[in-house]
Amino acid sequence: MTNKLWFQVGVGIILALVIIRLFIEVQGIFDPLFIIAGTIFVPLLLGGVLFFLTRPILNFLMKRKFPKWAAVLTVLLSIVLVFYLFYIMIGPIVTGQINSLVDNAPEIIEGVEESAQYIFDQRDRLPDSIEQQLNGMASQIGDRLGDVGGWIISFVTSLVSGIITLVLVPFFLVYLLVDHEKFVPFISGFFSGERKGWIRKTLHDIDETLQAYIQGQLFVSFLVGIMLLIGYLIIGLDYALLLALIGMATNVIPFLGPYIAVIPAIIIALVQDPIMAVYVAIIMLVAQQIESNFITPNVMGKSLDVHPLTVITLILAAGNIAGLWGIILAIPVYAVIKTIAKNVYARRIEISKTATRDIE
Repeated sequence: MTNKLWFQVGVGIILALVIIRLFIEVQGIFDPLFIIAGTIFVPLLLGGVLFFLTRPILNFLMKRKFPKWAAVLTVLLSIVLVFYLFYIMIGPIVTGQINSLVDNAPEIIEGVEESAQYIFDQRDRLPDSIEQQLNGMASQIGDRLGDVGGWIISFVTSLVSGIITLVLVPFFLVYLLVDHEKFVPFISGFFSGERKGWIRKTLHDIDETLQAYIQGQLFVSFLVGIMLLIGYLIIGLDYALLLALIGMATNVIPFLGPYIAVIPAIIIALVQDPIMAVYVAIIMLVAQQIESNFITPNVMGKSLDVHPLTVITLILAAGNIAGLWGIILAIPVYAVIKTIAKNVYARRIEISKTATRDIE
């Protein structure tokens, strides 16, 4: 019985639950480690994203007989150049739109308050459940607006954290570019024989999965931002570039990104011209359909093919467990786990065929 797959899986699940339970009981011991991990998490994540984006350039230069230090330096200079060109091309426009948005903020807030007040005035005509939700939302908004001091403290804390992140990201990126080839030999060095080959193959597949997801997702987000910008410019929406950049940034959030991006655009459209909000919703719907049906399948391919129901389930679960970061990381983590599971299953099939092969 101990050789049965269901028995081994059951024992593995039980041991995993026991380990998790013991870890929860003594988690206070690991608080310093959690603090350190939380500090380096975002810089390491951003450094990893830049690494996967720039590694093809590094490999290209290395094939052209560049010394590693020269190739790494060229990559870093290329990143600086891209950000500089990005800044001089759209920086002034975005800055002007942000300043204009700040100047017009009182008018926008007044328009939003009028729309919200109109909705609250109509709540007596709505079902009791919706009326209770609206009353609850009104009280929450009042409490949030009263906590201005907490907002200021949170803003200052986020600013300091952002500065630390900007300082640490280049260091992580440099170390990843220089020493990334040592990772697989280091991990596989703990194994021997066929297991060593399997570990190397699994790590290679994980690497390809992450690279495909990161490069594909950012490229898709860029194309979505371009489509939104074109649509906003066609209808004459104010702050078109700024809103398109917001749509580009939020598109990295699976499934929920487009809906988050459309909220500020609809608010601006309602203040500018109520009928404009309909046009914004249509533009977002068209962009999302093009992205999900044409761009993503061709850019991502079938290697990261995940059913929409699975995406929704993962996002809901990860959001409740880890908040925004859980939503962002749910799909790549699932893709990595799926890759490992496929390799484990293929390995078991191979072992099973070898064990049952007839001896000639």
